[in-house]
Amino acid sequence: MGLLTPNAPVVLQPVNPPIGIHLNYCVPTSTVLVLKERLLSFSGDDFTVKDSNGTPVCLCNARVFSVRDRKVITDLNGNMLYAIHNKLLTFLPEYIGEYPVSREVFRVKKRWGLGTMMETTFLDSTSNTHITLTMQGDMWGGSADIMLGPTVIAQINRSLFNMRQIFGDQQTYYVSVAPGVDLTLIAAMCICFDETKNDRRRR
Repeated sequence: MGLLTPNAPVVLQPVNPPIGIHLNYCVPTSTVLVLKERLLSFSGDDFTVKDSNGTPVCLCNARVFSVRDRKVITDLNGNMLYAIHNKLLTFLPEYIGEYPVSREVFRVKKRWGLGTMMETTFLDSTSNTHITLTMQGDMWGGSADIMLGPTVIAQINRSLFNMRQIFGDQQTYYVSVAPGVDLTLIAAMCICFDETKNDRRRR
């Protein structure tokens, strides 16, 4: 799982009992999510999340509130799933997801090292306990794994040779998610992962 070596594809096994925050987004089959920045978006930080069949799953819209960025992930009817903001005054990037208002349900942190790049801790709705997931690999270089302990529950791959991306400065990520894993949580994690790259550019 080196930085320059793509992670090998794996067969994603069902997670039982399901894990996540919005359990109605846990489905019984493996799903490929497509996270794409809206071409020519004014903010450059807005995503529409669809599956590989083109079916919308959820939306992410960026809003600016005074001194901090805030992203709101909604369902297709505009109902809030998460409000995400970056934690201020931290040495490494850190993002907090809240649902409903002001109740923290997950936290994504950047980590040092060449193995685990990111760590996400969330309040699982099935067990009502906190669960930690890690991202290992190089999402920005091509591929990465999202791990529950030693088990891969999602794999991230980036489209590197899409001319619309090159000219539109747009990134597309394909995320294979195991059955029984909250699709909206994985989407939110990947959005936070991508934002660490943008945060690094702004520093």
